[in-house]
Amino acid sequence: MIWDFIQIVRLTTLPKLLNAMQLRTSYHLSKVTKSTWHKGNPLHISVEPTTSCNLRCPECPSGLRAFSRPTGMLQPELLHKIVDELHPTLASINFYFQGEPFLNTRLHEMISYAAQKKIYTAVSTNAHYLTEAKAEEIVKSGLHRLIISIDGNTQETYEQYRIGGQISKVIDGTKAIIASKKKFRSRTPHVIFQFLVVKPNEHETASILQRAKELGVNEVRFKTAQVYDFENGNPLIPDQEKYARYRKGADGKWHLKNKLVNSCWRMWQGCVFTWDGSVVPCCFDKDAKHTLGSIAMGPFKTLWRNEAYANFRQAVLQNRSQIDICRNCTEGTKVWA
Repeated sequence: MIWDFIQIVRLTTLPKLLNAMQLRTSYHLSKVTKSTWHKGNPLHISVEPTTSCNLRCPECPSGLRAFSRPTGMLQPELLHKIVDELHPTLASINFYFQGEPFLNTRLHEMISYAAQKKIYTAVSTNAHYLTEAKAEEIVKSGLHRLIISIDGNTQETYEQYRIGGQISKVIDGTKAIIASKKKFRSRTPHVIFQFLVVKPNEHETASILQRAKELGVNEVRFKTAQVYDFENGNPLIPDQEKYARYRKGADGKWHLKNKLVNSCWRMWQGCVFTWDGSVVPCCFDKDAKHTLGSIAMGPFKTLWRNEAYANFRQAVLQNRSQIDICRNCTEGTKVWA
């Protein structure tokens, strides 16, 4: 964790710091006045390498094959346009949104392009495509952080949520990355096991810590699960309350544990680019229902403060509970190991 933090600090520049200060100041002014003030450029963004996925996870539109929007692959030319416009003040890029990123065979090229521009890069993967050759490409690309989803410590448990997946491939992929780091004497990427805690796997949270230690994984994170239908309960909600986003109320219904406030830092500090260049407000808009524009159609700086974006931010400040993608949001609650 310390080395990962050092990487972030090393990539920080004065323009990035000043930009962050502008964003924070305008965000807090907006919270106080309940009127949209916005200064600065994105600090963190997510870019979608693809909507395709090899697995069929039950709470994922990609896994359910339930998208109403087109599917496709991010092309390097579009990624270059995004990076070229934003890199002077951009701190990080997450190369994931929906789908399995490494189904895009040119992802390592795009990571390398961003890393060379002094941007912190991260990828989240189910690790089924981390062959020895791919692992070497990833390490050479300069990727800073690799999040490996490992929602179980046995095949029986793992496949209950990661439908169609094989935990043996996750382990082999992890070993390939660790071996490549050693081969090239690289401290990056910082490898994280991310364990999405649901009822079928909550009994394996302790054993996954030992597994990570044995493999040489840098860090383990336990993440609470978002489920779509939770008001009447859901078989995926874990029994251990610290791993659940929801709590049963006196009315017999289930509710988010955290209060939904009328503000959201995400709306000021970043956005998500889908594979075709459409811009959506955050990672909760999985089907891109709230598209605010497209970088493929013109400069991002115009889109970033257009009328649609201003209206969406204002709606968040006025009554966030009226926005469908916000009603199941807990700002990505994680439980750190």
